[in-house]
Amino acid sequence: MRQQSKLLAAAGCAVLILAGLSACNRGTGEPVVGLITKTDTNPFFVTMKKGAQQAADEQGVDLQTFAGKVDGDNEAQVQAIENLISFGAKGFLITPNDSKAIVPSIDRAKQADMLVIALDTPVDPPDAVDATFATDNFEAGRLIGEWAKAKFSTGGTQARIAMLDLNPNQVSVDVQRDQGFLEGFGVDIGDPARIGDENDPRIAGHDVTDGNEEGGRTAMENLLQKDPTINLVYTINEPAAAGAYEALKAAGREREVTIVSVDGGCPGVDNVAKGVIGATSMQFPIKMAQLGVEAIAQYAKDGTRPQNTAGKDFVDTGVQLITDDPQAGVEAKDSAWGRQNCWG
Repeated sequence: MRQQSKLLAAAGCAVLILAGLSACNRGTGEPVVGLITKTDTNPFFVTMKKGAQQAADEQGVDLQTFAGKVDGDNEAQVQAIENLISFGAKGFLITPNDSKAIVPSIDRAKQADMLVIALDTPVDPPDAVDATFATDNFEAGRLIGEWAKAKFSTGGTQARIAMLDLNPNQVSVDVQRDQGFLEGFGVDIGDPARIGDENDPRIAGHDVTDGNEEGGRTAMENLLQKDPTINLVYTINEPAAAGAYEALKAAGREREVTIVSVDGGCPGVDNVAKGVIGATSMQFPIKMAQLGVEAIAQYAKDGTRPQNTAGKDFVDTGVQLITDDPQAGVEAKDSAWGRQNCWG
């Protein structure tokens, strides 16, 4: 019956919108909270959605979820915000596909007294939202860079680095992970807000992956054609890492190349255990989503707004290096710990 009443309420709201009347809630008696992810296919966002739904059930709010068709789809996220304004939502969580282009829509939502929280990926400027719940992405990159530097120093090996980034838009999460890795490895990164301005001969090149396995494979193939001596691969996330590994395997190079990544999803941790990924920085998307839903539920009750982690312009949800090849001086957990905590 509850599901039926939600459907009827949604239909009634649609009629009011078509009639040009003011926004309405969905008629459930529960505050409406939105979750807008980059896509609904990436395991990271699937996990985030599960965490948000669990928190919504616990907090007694009505969670409405939306996603872009592909990574970078800003228009679908704009439409999702318009829908939530029409629903009379109390607020929403968003992993922005375009950190700058989404800001005018966020401004409209805030004018409607909605609490807006970015998850994982900051908007530009960061203060366009009320809060950001995220991994410290620069730190996530720095940890895998520090691990790789120790590994290559111990082996006395000169690195030839392939950088497998997200897309050409240089969104904040992409830039921060890329630059964090390079700084951790000991590269002079130049402008930390820009990918590709480094002048270090160890960098074989950059390519983009769209954050998926197919893109990772293609980008790795492209860079191997440019420089077949590549022996260290940074990847924006673990799906891209899996694709890069397949390209290396096809070239007969998989045992000669170290791959590092960021995510800490259960499939990625399994790939650490298998030796596909040398080290990964684990994020906690369930925690991000749960804290975000709780914050909006609290705002709906008494108007309280979340506070940033001390010394940062976001709420830091933590990061943990995972590897089965520990390096001296680099704190890490192994894949057994990773399996117990993946995307917690």
